[in-house]
Amino acid sequence: MAEPKPGPASPLVFQLLPMLTRFALKPSVFVEKLCVHLNSDGIRADHFGRGRPVSSPPTCGPGRDEVALPYNRFMPTELPVLQASDVPPPLDPELIKELSVEIRELAEERNAIILAHNYELPEVQDVADYIGDSLGLSREAEKADAEVVEFCGVHFMAETASILSPEKKVLIPDLGAGCSLSDSITADQLREWKAKFPGAMVVMYVNTSAEVKAETDYCCTSSNAIKVIQHIWAEHGEDTEILFGPDMWLGAFVERATGLKDDPERAARFHVWDGECHVHAGIRPDDIARTRAENPDAEFLIHPECGCSTQAMEYVANGDIDPKGVHMLSTSGMIEHVRENPEGEYIVATENGMLYPMRQAVPGAKLIEANRMAYCKFMKMITLPKLRDSLRDMKFEVKVDEALAEKARLPIERMVSIG
Repeated sequence: MAEPKPGPASPLVFQLLPMLTRFALKPSVFVEKLCVHLNSDGIRADHFGRGRPVSSPPTCGPGRDEVALPYNRFMPTELPVLQASDVPPPLDPELIKELSVEIRELAEERNAIILAHNYELPEVQDVADYIGDSLGLSREAEKADAEVVEFCGVHFMAETASILSPEKKVLIPDLGAGCSLSDSITADQLREWKAKFPGAMVVMYVNTSAEVKAETDYCCTSSNAIKVIQHIWAEHGEDTEILFGPDMWLGAFVERATGLKDDPERAARFHVWDGECHVHAGIRPDDIARTRAENPDAEFLIHPECGCSTQAMEYVANGDIDPKGVHMLSTSGMIEHVRENPEGEYIVATENGMLYPMRQAVPGAKLIEANRMAYCKFMKMITLPKLRDSLRDMKFEVKVDEALAEKARLPIERMVSIG
């Protein structure tokens, strides 16, 4: 679809604004400006208040009409739009076979281990030695007796593998495979944030860059974030100031699950960065409600190890989603749960690549996407031809500087020790 061209302002902006803000905002996040395009194709919200603290109001791009909203301290970032075009066209089955054989031969020649994230294309998962979540794959790389690690995932995941396995050569099939959540905070931004709260403990989601991890006290995953926060309170006192990021949905979930929402005094010492994953931003309460209404007998599965589920977790905690039949499960737990009733129906709220390993494990189950277009365009940048080229030419290495890796390793080790 062609990029919409800016059009003249219209009262329609104000008629549609409540609808736009309903999807774009939570009550605790006020937006400073919403930039709107109007044209014959309809309306498009280009920016809203998410991203990073700023000291002055941001401005919209040239040629755009502005609608002023209450100001908060957050810089706007682009409103995520999920599109089916984010998924590359399928390869010819014969080509998949040829490439798969060539890749496995190259892996043996290079003494390489191939790791694939759950969100990768099916043919990439099929050729991998291990499939799983980012941290779990990095720990597999650490244990593996291999000289080369080919990480089929996004850039921060390959960085984490390099941090935990500095003696190994870590490759990624496409250096451009980034992560919108990881990119929502930089080391400079984190240092600036820390300077405003001297002495605060920093807890960062593992989905962050090596530079951000090096400025962090503890890493966490979606499934152990509450444990990490409780550990900090036990070790440093319940009045400890905490900077939590970058996933605002996981932060909101932690606030509710730990009772901070009901304790304003302590909640004032728990600060949440305003970042998010572009995929889970596209999984809305209305999507989930509609899918559940269409499939009333289906259970609702949320994958807590994956960033795309944290928004759904917050919706459940906030009461926006009926909690009946809702389960928050790890990758293996999700598969095991479905195996207990292999003929059942399940709505899965995460990036849709996750359904492939589930279908492989439990082919008789009916698995339904919470949002059929919830695909990570960065994960789908990893293809068999790119994987083959990377292994063949030993190119696209991801190497974290030794001094930086040493600093970044500490918060990961602290997280692992907590469990």
